[in-house]
Amino acid sequence: MITSPYEQHALHRAAALEAPLTAVEDSLAALSVALHRQDAPAVERVAAELHNALAAAVAHFSRAARSGGVPPGLRRRLALAGGQVAAQREALARATASLDRAIDVLLPSLPTQPALYSAGGNTARGMGHGGSLQA
Repeated sequence: MITSPYEQHALHRAAALEAPLTAVEDSLAALSVALHRQDAPAVERVAAELHNALAAAVAHFSRAARSGGVPPGLRRRLALAGGQVAAQREALARATASLDRAIDVLLPSLPTQPALYSAGGNTARGMGHGGSLQA
């Protein structure tokens, strides 16, 4: 039975941290589903929700750390969530790099074309082939 004020305070602190941590975990799960479904609008929406949830959780955990500490179980869950965020970020970076390489293969960059007209109004192409400019 929890009777001491210290135990009650620790229990209250853990309960106050549970909601923001659960919001982070739920957002991570929703992001994973949206990525798996390749649902770009959902990815955008959930990524914003995750960002907000992470900011709120960090604020709550920082306050708790300054005022008596964070229970080890919640600390582990927050660390696990941070690891999942890093893994999602790395997976997205790899996918983006792969997509960039595929686009480069499918749509090679064209050599830069000279301007159609020079500053004087003449065509740049005609000037490059031995043409002369007469005033």
